[in-house]
Amino acid sequence: MTTLIADPSAIPASPDVEVAQIMSAIYGDGILGLKGAFNREWVRELGEDLAVLYQAALARPGGAVGRGTNRHYVEIHPEDIRGFTVFVTHPWVRAVCGAVLGPQYQIVEIGFDVPNPGAKDQPWHRDFPAEHETLINRRLDSLAFNLTTVDVEADMGPFEIAPGTQWDDPSSFDHGMFAPKALYGRYEARAQQKMPKMGDISVRSALTMHRGTANTSSKARPVLVLGVDAPGAGHHEKHDLQVTETFYQTLPEDVRQHMLCRVLPQLEPITQGHTIEGLMMGDA
Repeated sequence: MTTLIADPSAIPASPDVEVAQIMSAIYGDGILGLKGAFNREWVRELGEDLAVLYQAALARPGGAVGRGTNRHYVEIHPEDIRGFTVFVTHPWVRAVCGAVLGPQYQIVEIGFDVPNPGAKDQPWHRDFPAEHETLINRRLDSLAFNLTTVDVEADMGPFEIAPGTQWDDPSSFDHGMFAPKALYGRYEARAQQKMPKMGDISVRSALTMHRGTANTSSKARPVLVLGVDAPGAGHHEKHDLQVTETFYQTLPEDVRQHMLCRVLPQLEPITQGHTIEGLMMGDA
């Protein structure tokens, strides 16, 4: 696929970015959004690419991992989608990464989730256990950016998040990630369902308690995921970000310095490493 390099027409306008606003949102609610970050034509092309990659992943052993009934996650190669560089060089994306994770932030993951028709409510969960940096030092060292490729409607299984819960004590959580059902009332009382439109982008701490809800529609809800770490966070060990030497040379230097990836003569098939057993085993 052709990768668009630094296409300014994909970005309607450069947003005014306030570091205090970013930090307040991520350390407070645990999530922040920007509406209209990209134009709809750019997102439509991205959606076309993800549709092709999804079918290829489903046909390949280990190409997709289950995240519950009729849900999959697929990790991909940056050069398999149009607009990777446009995405990671968006001024807002760069500003958020720099503010929360520091100037040496590292891109460690690119992939997508697909909640298909018939997907059920997921259990309330984190994407990984909280580590010492968060539990003791009260520092968040990773971010997950989400970009929907469709206009999300109420019956399409919207993403649901419980603001402020990135700081919850995980001592009673299964595997440090899955809250006991006795705590569900706390999360449901705080829950916010997100229904972004094509072009909207969000960023969150993956420790903030969240879940996908039931998709009762006839439409899938694909969403692109970008994972970014502070140095030393270690989440790259669950992923296999790789690029070809040819593609790597097309990237601007200020993108290359943030890529924690393997540079190869040829791409290798990705065996999905970020499995979340509690989501593969069933629904809430």
